[in-house]
Formats: sequence, structure tokens, C-alpha cells
Amino acid sequence: MEHDRFEDVLIYFSKSLLGKEGEENILWDMAKNCISKLGFEDCVIYLVDNNDILVPKATHGPKKTQNIASVPIKIPIGQGISGHVAQTATAEIVDDTSKDPRYITDGTTRLSEICVPIICDGVLYGVIDCEHPEPGFFTDRHLKMLSAIASISAIKIKSARDCKALTEERERLIQIKEEMVELKFRTLSSQLNPHFVFNALNSIQYFVTSEKKKLAMEYLSMFGKLIRFYLGQLGQDSVSLKDEIEMLNAYLTLQKLRYDGLFDYDIYVQENLKKTEEATIPSLVVQTLFENIIESVMSHQQKGQHFEIVLKVFSASVILEVVHNSQSMESANNLSGYREGILQWQDQIKLLNTVKGYNITNSINTLSEHKRLITIELPRLL
Repeated sequence: MEHDRFEDVLIYFSKSLLGKEGEENILWDMAKNCISKLGFEDCVIYLVDNNDILVPKATHGPKKTQNIASVPIKIPIGQGISGHVAQTATAEIVDDTSKDPRYITDGTTRLSEICVPIICDGVLYGVIDCEHPEPGFFTDRHLKMLSAIASISAIKIKSARDCKALTEERERLIQIKEEMVELKFRTLSSQLNPHFVFNALNSIQYFVTSEKKKLAMEYLSMFGKLIRFYLGQLGQDSVSLKDEIEMLNAYLTLQKLRYDGLFDYDIYVQENLKKTEEATIPSLVVQTLFENIIESVMSHQQKGQHFEIVLKVFSASVILEVVHNSQSMESANNLSGYREGILQWQDQIKLLNTVKGYNITNSINTLSEHKRLITIELPRLL
């Protein structure tokens, strides 16, 4: 008769879990539709938190309440009978808690206790702890039944957590994709900065009106290639190092024209041309860095700025070193301008590292009173 009753409870519990989502719903369903039908007077269902603490989540009996703050205390794993069961992952029946030094009272002593771990695939999710005022109340049949309930609950909890993790990961990826799209458009907007575009065109117009048509055509061709490059990179994740160098040179040449020679630059590549042509690096990095640096530093309109740009090509990485040399004390004091530009650039690098796993690193070092060194290590994608 008792065997049939236990089977009925197990079947009822299994059916009641259908459609239940979320850990708390599962646990309260266990307390309401299962533990209560077993005739147990008192039960607390605990889950393990990130600090290895058993936290009460659902109850049945005198402590039955949806207000978890009023249910029994949190128990560190290893303490008390529940904590010991969580530590050993082995169910226990205690016939007389008054003789067990591990027993933790919450104000009312109950002489019988049964505690079963909630485990799935070797992962401990929590414990089911039931007590009764009479000594020797719990039997092996109770233990088997409660163990079966714990197993079903563990599977359901695992499924709920996996679904939650999958949903969160999908939401994270969607958010990252949205941020990447926003980043690309923000980068394009920065690259097509109205001041840069109009000033470059005004400079070209000056050459036209001054009858310096050859220079005008050279700069106009360079400007057109740069704009096409920017638009083409909008949907790309990588760029050949050869194209990046060519477009960086075009950008700096136009900026030098725009700022009427307030700065100068040199670009060196420490590798043979063939290997440089084969190298591919992440896009949206080098160009944006220099846009931020040039705009920040040149805002002070100070002469004597020089950028020595060195690219070192290795089998697995490309290292970019930029030595910013300021000839005057006044401009040296304002070298923090490019630090501000780099800080804006940092968010982009963090996002690229998160999405693509590039592990791009960078640093800023002071070489002397007038010199600063920016170092960036990029992964060589091909």
C-alpha cells in the first residue's frame, strides 16, 4: 500500500514538473506537490550559491512561506547535517538528532532528519532536508523516494540553467553584433569627419585655383582612394597590411596638407615586401588610432610634431610602434592629447577583443621629455 502511494507521488511530481520553467518554480513545485504528499511535516530545499553556501529556496511545513528571508539560515558546505551531505554528496538518515553534534537547530528541535543531495552529472545543485519531531521516523523507503525526487529535480534544474545560459548567450551575441554595427558606423563617421573632408577638399581646391593642377589631381586621387577604402572596410573584419599602410600614408598626407605642415611623419616596415603583402590584420584599428591621435594633438595647432611609425611583421603578429616627437616644450606639455584619443580608441579594442578574441594589446611609454612611444600588438590573421 505504501509502495503504491510512493509511486503515485513520484508520477504526480513528474507530471507536475511539465512546463515548469525557472529554478524557483521547480523547487516550490517540489515542496508543494511532492514533499507535502509524502506526509513530511517539515522540509527545506537548499541550492548551492557561488560561495559554496547552502541557500534556502523553498519550504514546506511550519516554515512554508514565499518570503525566503524568513526561512532557515544559510549553511556553509561542510557544516551541519545538510552541509555534510552537500560536501560528501551522500544521502543520510539521522534517527536521533539529539545525539548528532552536527545538528543545527533553528529554534525547534526535531529528532529525525533525512537529507538528500540534488546532483546531476556530478554537479551538486543543492540538498533536500526534511525533519520530523519523532525519532526514527524516516525509513529506507523514504530515502529511495526522496532520492528519486532529487534526481528528477536535478535534471530539471540543469535543463533550466542550460536554457537560461543559452538565452543569455544569445542575447549577449545579439548585443555584441549591435555594438559592432554601431562601432563600424561610428568609425566611418569619424573617418569621414566633416572637418577633415571639407578641409582636404578646400586644400585641393586651392591647388586648382592656384594652377597647381598636378598637385590637385594627385591629392584628389589620394582622397578618392581613401574614401573608397573607408567605405569598403565598413563590412570587413580584416585588411591586408599592404593596403593599411597605403591608406595610412594617404590619410597622413592629407592631414599634413590640411594642417599646413604642422607635423611630419615617416613609415618604416621591418620585413621584406613579399611577407608584408601576405600579412592580414584586424580592420578598424590602425586607421582609427591615428585619427584619434592626429585630431587630438593637432587641436593645439603647434609646429614641430613628428611621428615615426615602425611596423614589425612576425609570423603570428604585427607590432606597430609610434614615436611621437615634439620639438617644443609647449607641445611636449600637450602630448597628453593623444592619450585622450587613445582612451576613446580603447573601447573599440575591448569590443574587438571580446567579439573576435584578438587579444590586441597596447601601451604608452615616455622615452624623454619630448618623446612618447605608443606600442600596439595586433594578431596576424594570415
